[in-house]
Amino acid sequence: MQRATSLERRVDAIAHRVLLGAPANGIRAGLIECAVFVLKQAWACIFGAALLVVIVAASLWYPADAVLAQNDALTIAAVLIQLAMLAFRLESGRELWVIVLFHLTGTVMELFKTDVGSWAYAADGFLRIGGVPLFSGFMYAAVGSYMVRVYRLFDLEFSRYPRRWMTAILAVAIYLNFFTHHWWWDARWVLLVGVVLLWLPTVMHARVWRRTLRVPLLAVFAGVAVFIYLAENIGTWAGAWAYPDQADGWQPVSPSKLASWFLLMIISVVLVAWVYPPQVPAAVVRRAQAARALS
Repeated sequence: MQRATSLERRVDAIAHRVLLGAPANGIRAGLIECAVFVLKQAWACIFGAALLVVIVAASLWYPADAVLAQNDALTIAAVLIQLAMLAFRLESGRELWVIVLFHLTGTVMELFKTDVGSWAYAADGFLRIGGVPLFSGFMYAAVGSYMVRVYRLFDLEFSRYPRRWMTAILAVAIYLNFFTHHWWWDARWVLLVGVVLLWLPTVMHARVWRRTLRVPLLAVFAGVAVFIYLAENIGTWAGAWAYPDQADGWQPVSPSKLASWFLLMIISVVLVAWVYPPQVPAAVVRRAQAARALS
């Protein structure tokens, strides 16, 4: 396991001992691969899952007459989750800086979006900046946490990954469009075309246990965006925030938000790629070297 924390190395060693005698072929082998895949995904999602559980629990059971406002309680809980991630070696210090960057970029966008009325939070609590409770930045940090953790848990490698400077320019344009489309032309569909053109040839190689999955990276982006969209529906149902069309009662978040989450995924991927430069699979490198030798 690449770049694993000390706890994850111990867990990985135990898993290897348990699975050492497992069959390499057949139905049982396939079921084991599926189980390992699900467990790794769950491990990668632990920050976001814990935060979502706290949000739902607060919605269901937090006392309305509590001295501490619910938004402040959510912020304190989010800070404790982050501290626990570090204390139990679930994140490294290097990854924390990436997550802090996610937190800051997300909070800046939250300040703007709430100011223009794109969505709103309950107006209670002291741990807030303007109309934005501080726990909101941790929701973006949860996406960052998942990205950096899944990168190393699956030893991700990429064939035909685009040049990072090109992805950085596109990510900046995507981020700016989240602001500028309120008073200028909305370029999201052009940006989506740019994403497809850049990443269409890219294949992600993810090691599960014995097998390595090879998946088009655009399909991965779309899948993660769908899961974030589902989590957003849970969050708005729990009353953590609300869109204008949910002011008179909860209803599912507009499917158009999927495009926004898909584009946000690109910003996430680009940030992580600057910390963990995409690696090319050794087999792909060998084939390229052999082709050059024959030419």
